[in-house]
Amino acid sequence: MSSTDTQTDAAIAMSDSEVAAIVAAQNDAFRKSAMQLQQAENVPKGRVVMTQGISAQSPDFLLELTRKVVTFDAFGEDCDPHGWHEMGVMEIAGETVWFKIDLYDTNYEYGSADPTDLEQTCRVLTLLFPSEY
Repeated sequence: MSSTDTQTDAAIAMSDSEVAAIVAAQNDAFRKSAMQLQQAENVPKGRVVMTQGISAQSPDFLLELTRKVVTFDAFGEDCDPHGWHEMGVMEIAGETVWFKIDLYDTNYEYGSADPTDLEQTCRVLTLLFPSEY
């Protein structure tokens, strides 16, 4: 049995709330590290992407967006029903902006088989306007 199989089996044995707590902590670490453009130890692998609408905004808008994504902590049932800290909704310069974190396999092709396992999971944080969803 490989270590990947063991970790996947361990994740299956965890409760939904235990998985949510692990994934939320990993998503928070990734979001804060990726948006501050700093590497830290044990931060999940991943990418940050943005839609055309977001990339067309002013440097001041993008700086404020970065700050708000890094400090975001208003996770609630409406945007985070699973407790994974995977989506945030915020206002910047009168505009509603979303961030969304998706969990993929290491090839960015499929969903991660075990989102708690940092060796099997890569994150994509997308910045977008709701109209671009």
